[in-house]
Amino acid sequence: MDDWSVVVVGGGPAGLLAACRAAARGRRTLLLEKNRRPGVKILISGGGHCNLTQATDARGIVMAFGPNGRFLHSALAALGPRQLVELFEAEGVRTEVEPGGKVFPASRLARHVLDALMRCFHRSGATLATEEPLVDLQRNRCGFRLATTRRILTAETVVLATGGCSYPRCGTTGEGYRWVQKLGHTIVAPRPALTPIVTDSPWIAALQGIAVPDVLLTLAEGATGSPAGPKRKTPLVQRRGAILFAHFGLSGPVALDLSRAVSVRPRGQRPTLLCDLLPETSESRFEQLLAEEASRSGRRRMASILEHWLPRRLADALVVQARLSPERRSAEVSRPERRRIVETVKRLSIRATGTLGFEKAEVTAGGVALEEIDSRTMQSKRVAGLFLAGELLDLDGPIGGYNLQAAFSTGHLAGENA
Repeated sequence: MDDWSVVVVGGGPAGLLAACRAAARGRRTLLLEKNRRPGVKILISGGGHCNLTQATDARGIVMAFGPNGRFLHSALAALGPRQLVELFEAEGVRTEVEPGGKVFPASRLARHVLDALMRCFHRSGATLATEEPLVDLQRNRCGFRLATTRRILTAETVVLATGGCSYPRCGTTGEGYRWVQKLGHTIVAPRPALTPIVTDSPWIAALQGIAVPDVLLTLAEGATGSPAGPKRKTPLVQRRGAILFAHFGLSGPVALDLSRAVSVRPRGQRPTLLCDLLPETSESRFEQLLAEEASRSGRRRMASILEHWLPRRLADALVVQARLSPERRSAEVSRPERRRIVETVKRLSIRATGTLGFEKAEVTAGGVALEEIDSRTMQSKRVAGLFLAGELLDLDGPIGGYNLQAAFSTGHLAGENA
């Protein structure tokens, strides 16, 4: 039987940092990883570029996570965005900040991030066991008894950093929930987040590949109506940013950010999204601009005039959605018809049928209930010696490096205390 001070289960960002910190404190530490190598999800994060964190302070990270963000205060005090960047730069990974605040390795190569983590890991003295999944976890008088596919282990403390359900092909299949439930924890129902949104509109599918850099996308309670001029309703969730039209529906940062709200809608309910394609321009100003263009260039097609602001194929589709021919000359468009075009561009109604689910989700919403964990240490309030970190927790933030920061910070804090 193998005896360890600390066994960390899961070799993602949280697990790697937890193992590094525990071993650096002199604890005999073993990291169990079910895959052939640790950090598989790190390698695909940010499209293979690895958006490490966000260029903000701890308060900015906390606010991005909404009400649950308060849980991160201690973890971020121990390892905030600045300290995380310093950690990687000390390992030779120079970072750069994009205009929107996303922090990437300057090389834009996720493997450089993983290589840096592995250097820290090996220097710490921790032991790595790959292709060795956990099959049983029990509390006993001396700590914990763990069974893997190869052996029986004992540990004084255990850090569970097994991830959620997102990108299951990377090995994150949600088995960690089974272990924590068995030990008495409550699981908030896992749901896909940061995943593309599916629609049933053929005209959206025909726009595949078109990107718009700045839109305001709103999930509005009970928003109904034709694509031109849906009823105004109180917004439930709003996000602003880039959108990408795809054969299945909507992708891009703004759609991914809104997908969590779509995922939590009751089964069978098809929420309506309202898309403002020109958020910098008011409806009245846009209508005035269209009228001025029509007076100057009356022989031009109305769709051609829309190309001042939007891609050609999208402009054609919007005119059709406003119930006009794309060949209609601007001088022939009446004021009510022009108003329909304005409403279509500023309040385009898109019916969502769901999301692409966990297969394409970047993170998991839901997880271990936060009130059952001591946020100052990441130790379970129900099982002494059990620590939890990363995506296993009921924490999910927006796109932009927030979720990786939370994983690194909670893993670091768990390792400091395990």
